Amino acid sequence: MSEQPPVLVWIRRDLRLSDHAALTAAVACGGPVIPVFLRDHTVDDLGAAPKWRLEQGLRVFAKALEDKGSRLILRAGPAREVIPALVAATGARAVYWMRAYDPASVERDTDVKSALKEAGIEARSFAGHLLFEPWDVETQQGGYYKVYSPMWRAVKDREVPEPTAAPAHLPASATWPDSAALDDWQLGAAMNRGAAVLAKHVQPGEAAAQAKLGQFAAHRIDAYKQDRDLLAEDATSGMSEYLSLGEISPARLWHVGLRAKAEGKAGAEHFLKELVWREFSYHLMWHTPRLLTDNWREEWGGFPWRTDRRLREVTAWQQARTGMAVVDAALREMYVTGRMHNRARMIVASYLTKHMMIHWKIGLDWFEDCLVDWDPASNALGWQWVAGSGPDAAPYFRVFNPETQQKKFDPDNAYLKRWLAEGQRTPPQTALDYFEAVPRSWGLSPQDPYPRPIVGTDEGRQAALHAYETREF
Repeated sequence: MSEQPPVLVWIRRDLRLSDHAALTAAVACGGPVIPVFLRDHTVDDLGAAPKWRLEQGLRVFAKALEDKGSRLILRAGPAREVIPALVAATGARAVYWMRAYDPASVERDTDVKSALKEAGIEARSFAGHLLFEPWDVETQQGGYYKVYSPMWRAVKDREVPEPTAAPAHLPASATWPDSAALDDWQLGAAMNRGAAVLAKHVQPGEAAAQAKLGQFAAHRIDAYKQDRDLLAEDATSGMSEYLSLGEISPARLWHVGLRAKAEGKAGAEHFLKELVWREFSYHLMWHTPRLLTDNWREEWGGFPWRTDRRLREVTAWQQARTGMAVVDAALREMYVTGRMHNRARMIVASYLTKHMMIHWKIGLDWFEDCLVDWDPASNALGWQWVAGSGPDAAPYFRVFNPETQQKKFDPDNAYLKRWLAEGQRTPPQTALDYFEAVPRSWGLSPQDPYPRPIVGTDEGRQAALHAYETREF
């Protein structure tokens, strides 16, 4: 135990011990370290699946802290009130945290930092959720990047520090402040019966993340570029949910990719490019926050998307009953696992925004509620890129044909069979679990006949192209 004043480490979306700059800096101060997680509006506003996944991550992270001789203090309320109150209660001399970049978190953090400094308390934020700070990456003209490819070329050779090890021990406080009980928060309550289905497919925590990354580096990164779009194959890294909650740092992934590239692994550079695509999404969110809420291309404000969430097409899409097999399979994968193959996400989003002519915000909100790997920047960029309102060089004619996409990336129908029970004599458990995960009020059964397409591929494409051709952009 130490008699020095403690340092509070405000834990947010950084549920790891290694490569955690705020935690490392707090330990280096020499006094007690008090990790604190705050349930504020940024937590309460999460959708059902990401909030459930956060609960799983917090549980594992709290145990990891206990194994280091520490504990996780849980508090609820506005950060502007709770953090200063904890400082007063503990006599803390400083508050450290890992930086966030979405507008709501930036506003909150700026307010808290100002209040702490006015009170004479050291307040420091640290990098680590990204490889490169958004304000440190500029074009030659001094502005921000609006196109991905030149940003990739600008950062691909930049030095990224090696990830740091977890502290061997966390100095404990002689007296700990009161803490709420995680179970009392019921963060996963909105998932209802779907939680039990998701739990079969989720392995939360830093150790699980590092193990999965190791498997990817050892067995799949070489073929990553050629196989990553195959819907039925386990060909991707599976790191998105861990990155979302900070259970692993992007720097760790970057250096795994660099080592694989040095070893001649063919897919390594493409893996690094995908990490920079994530950086690009945060870069745009930071410089143009409207990415989260409005058309990134402001001239698209008058595009005639339909916005009524009660439309039968919206209901059919949400219930994975569009009659377009690959679209429905992908949505069912999401309801069962909390994730969706990236190629499938593009097909699903294109069908909603182009064949159905439904506004991308309806899809964005639905994903926000259903994905365990939900990320504000990546979700928004993905939807706007596919819809055509985002930073895409070819939005006009990019209309994914779900039937040809399925034939190309699921030629043996293995993906369809895994997730669609209708029409199969003995459907696999993955397909049956969809009916266990979705609300009973939907009244769905695996014995139901599979629906006819609510919008055909040709008619949908022609309607979308006609809408684009008759608008002035």
